[in-house]
Amino acid sequence: MISPSRPADEYGELQGLVDDLFRDALGGSVARVDVLVRAEVNDLSDDLMEVVELLPAGTYKRMRLCDQLNSIITAHGWAYLYGTVE
Repeated sequence: MISPSRPADEYGELQGLVDDLFRDALGGSVARVDVLVRAEVNDLSDDLMEVVELLPAGTYKRMRLCDQLNSIITAHGWAYLYGTVE
């Protein structure tokens, strides 16, 4: 059970996902499917997979992807538990 008084063990895993995606991103952008596949490879928790699965279809530059993920994280009230991305 996650204690609301401290971040989850998965805190920062979305930041690692974003960093992994853009380390080798050709043209500086990634498709939604790339994000989903990398999230599965990184074996993200169910909550974090839910965040990724809520991304709209499309291609993302880093800042746009971060904005989308942060919006979803904030809407769920999970920013403190899982962190935001940049």
